[in-house]
Order: sequence, then C-alpha cells, then structure tokens
Amino acid sequence: MGLELAYSDDVARATEALYAKVSGVIPKIEWPAYAPVIAEINRLKRQKDAVILAHNYMTPEIFHCVGDFVGDSLALAREAARTDAKIIVQAGVHFMAETSKILSPEKTVLIPSMEAGCSLAASITGADVRLLKQKYPGLPVVTYVNTSADVKAESDICCTSGNAVKVVEAIAREFGVDTVIMIPDKYLARNVAAQTGVKVITWEGACEVHERFTAQEIRDYRTAHPGIVVLAHPECPPEVVAEADFAGSTAAMINYVGAHKPRRVVMVTECSMSDNVAVEYPQVEFVRPCNLCPHMKRITLNGILHSLQTMTFEVTVPAEIAARAKTPIDRMLAVKL
Repeated sequence: MGLELAYSDDVARATEALYAKVSGVIPKIEWPAYAPVIAEINRLKRQKDAVILAHNYMTPEIFHCVGDFVGDSLALAREAARTDAKIIVQAGVHFMAETSKILSPEKTVLIPSMEAGCSLAASITGADVRLLKQKYPGLPVVTYVNTSADVKAESDICCTSGNAVKVVEAIAREFGVDTVIMIPDKYLARNVAAQTGVKVITWEGACEVHERFTAQEIRDYRTAHPGIVVLAHPECPPEVVAEADFAGSTAAMINYVGAHKPRRVVMVTECSMSDNVAVEYPQVEFVRPCNLCPHMKRITLNGILHSLQTMTFEVTVPAEIAARAKTPIDRMLAVKL
C-alpha cells in the first residue's frame, strides 16, 4: 500500500492520534502500511480544498482517518449540499456521487472507482419508471436514493432507509392516495408498508448484501449468544426484520447503540459498519455477520489517494437530468424526521 510513501517519524507523529482512535480494530502491525497514505490524503485535502464523504460501510482506516463527513446516505446528501469545499471525494458508491453532483453542481465530484456500483441501482432504469407510471397513472413515485440520476428524474420524491416512513406518509397525504409506487427495493417497500398502512407497488430489486440474511440466522445468533440485541437494516427481508429487536437505517442503528449501550449486539447489515461503531463504543461487544458489499469495497485508501492526485474519476450528470432529479431529492431533504 502506497509503496512510494514511507512510514517515517514525521508520519508516525502526524497520525498518532488517528491510530489511538482505531487501535481496537486495526492491528498495530498493519498501521505502518496505512499511515503514510492517510497522512498524504489529509495533506492533499488541505492543499486542494477537498472533503471526503465516507459512508458507514467504509473500512475503519477510511471512515475514521480520512473521512471529513461520515454517515448514511441521507447524512452525506445533506453534507454534499452544504459543504463549501471545491472538491468532493465520494467514499461510497456511484449513485451517491451523482447525488452529490446534483446537489452541488458547481463542485468537482470524484469517485475513486467507477466500478463502485449498486445492485439496487442496476435493477431499474428511467424507462422502467416511465412504464410503471403509465401502468399506474396518478400514483406518486417514491424512489430510494440507491438509484441512478435518470431514475430519480422520473420520480416525485426520493427517500433513504432513514426517512422512508416519513416520506411515504407525507407523499400519500399530499396526493390524497392510500397507495404509492416505491422503487426499487422490494424489501424496504414491504417493511415501510407494514409500518405506515400505506399500500405499496414494488419493484423486484434487492440489496445483494441484505437479501442474503435469513430469519434462521437471527435465531442462530440468539442461540449462540444468549441475550444478544439484534439490529437489522430495513433492506433485509421482512421475516428478518420481524426477528430483530430493532430495525432502522445505519444511522438509526448507530443511535440505538449509543442510547442503549447493549452488552452484546449484532448489526444485520454490511460488516464494516460494526468495526466503525465499535471504535465509538468499545464497551459494547459486536458479533460480526460478515456480509461484505463488493461495490463499497472497491473504494480503498490507495484509490482515494490516486483520486486526489489525478482528479479522477470525475462524476457528471447531464444538466437536463440533474435539474429534474434535484426536485425529488430536495423534497426528500425537506421532510422533517
């Protein structure tokens, strides 16, 4: 990692406080490989007036050591809209970078890997949404942010897992309907419908990480770890959510741990998140279900460094699509949690 960069005394001093923070999740023997890259990324950020938006699924050396703003997709969208930095580096997946560009069109938005996609975003196109609207005229379209800009552009309002319930309730009231089209995650849609009473017309999309979890796995965790608290993401199948003690977005799960300080917990979501939360709550024992997101893991520390060094890969959105996609994103951000 970063062969041209050396682990010197200066680097050790510059990154000492960062390592103290992540020492519980990054072995000391590995730190000399990470530290020079971290120090250089942080130097380049200052030099180029750049910020890094790091999603909760990033690995700890990214999340805690170079991320300027961290959180779920809703939190990162808000930061993209308000930051004064000239450059945004999206340590997440491609649809997040598109959202950042739509909200901050005057800024340069970079993503370290163009292969950092999303199974949900790949499951539906703008043309698919137009066909749905023809089939169900007059119904509002609620689109999960895990979608491409052209899909957002065909929508009435966007949502994240953190605000989906509020968004669905708000748009149903606004349109005076008891049914909405909610795309593309069928499991999130069903879980939201169960909480709101609003009927949903779904799309056959699913997150390739969360759909792998089963209700039996949850029961097995409880058998193996008596007293464990189970937190599940609403992209999981409804039968998994039903087995959990709490279901919510990544931010909501983190808030739950902070508020309740369970002795032992399992977060039924992408496994890097447990490492990141464990840094903040070392007294909590995390049982880690290791379902990795292959797309998120394409964002690496070296990739972020190369992105800042070469200003690649720049993410752009056609102006006509960006203008239409911004309205449902803005409407989402206006919904009070």
